[in-house]
Amino acid sequence: MKKKIYIYISRSLIAFSSFFKTYKTMASLPTPITPVTSVTPATPTTTAAPVKTEKPLPFLFHFTAGGIAGTSEILVMYPLDVVKTRFQLQVSGAGGEAYTSIMDCFKKIIKNEGFSRLYRGILPPILVEAPKRAIKFSANEQYSTLFKKIYGKDKMNQSLSIQAGISAGCTEAVVIVPFELVKIRLQDKGNAGKYNGTFDAITKIIKHEGPLALYNGLEATVWRHATWNGGYFGVIFSIRRSLPKAENKQQQLRNNFIAGAIGGTVGTILNTPFDVVKTRIQNDSGTVKKYNWTLPAVKIVAQEEGFGALYKGFVPKVLRLGPGGGILLVVFDQVTTWMKKYLL
Repeated sequence: MKKKIYIYISRSLIAFSSFFKTYKTMASLPTPITPVTSVTPATPTTTAAPVKTEKPLPFLFHFTAGGIAGTSEILVMYPLDVVKTRFQLQVSGAGGEAYTSIMDCFKKIIKNEGFSRLYRGILPPILVEAPKRAIKFSANEQYSTLFKKIYGKDKMNQSLSIQAGISAGCTEAVVIVPFELVKIRLQDKGNAGKYNGTFDAITKIIKHEGPLALYNGLEATVWRHATWNGGYFGVIFSIRRSLPKAENKQQQLRNNFIAGAIGGTVGTILNTPFDVVKTRIQNDSGTVKKYNWTLPAVKIVAQEEGFGALYKGFVPKVLRLGPGGGILLVVFDQVTTWMKKYLL
């Protein structure tokens, strides 16, 4: 099973790389030189105005822009994350009320638990979105610069974009694990009477399971974010180059949304199995844990519930992270553009 998962990931990345190979090749073709047919008399020259070089944004600006983008995406798309988690925690053959579709899940949550339940557990992701998104984008820039130096490249290509995205995902995962664990515990219907909010959940987890319990699922979170970020940034790079050049602000917004949405969809296809087992690992508070490490957990879920169980919650997740990836890129680009114009 481990071998199948590795093959699945590698084939997916190779497929996306091959898909856009034509665009990369065309973009790298040299521009033909027009031959000079005559020599014109010299004309008086004037001193050209110095070219204004664009200053790179400081880390604090990336931090702020990423936080605004991430918070915007969370506020709009969070209810779908709750639905996704409910589907992933729903074990085949287990008792309790089953959800048959996204709308069925929405209706049952609102009817039985109230509308506010769709936003329960939102505080941890909002608290972590600023550093999380700052790390996602600023770390991606840092790794992009590093890999260009390592491979002796002047410009980024899709392969380097994927590698930089994977590395940024690993860095991002380390920061967000405790927030993700608390969010999962609060979203689970079975914990409705166990925790009275975010800080109560943190206190009880540390008291009954130990402080290291907040990092349960670290390895699975690394897998989840490495695969998502690799797919997201790798696809964004190629889609942006393949779309028609934006002639105005509206077209730029359109291009960013399309690139971000496709990137978010690809990242979701790649990382959903790891997200499913991460959810199971982080929601397991028993003394004898059924799920521990990622790949063995993938094997257990596939053997006991079928391969399709590894894609539980895929539809609400892709409906969130597809458009969510577009929203994220659009807001981040708009905020950084405003900062460059007015603050630098």
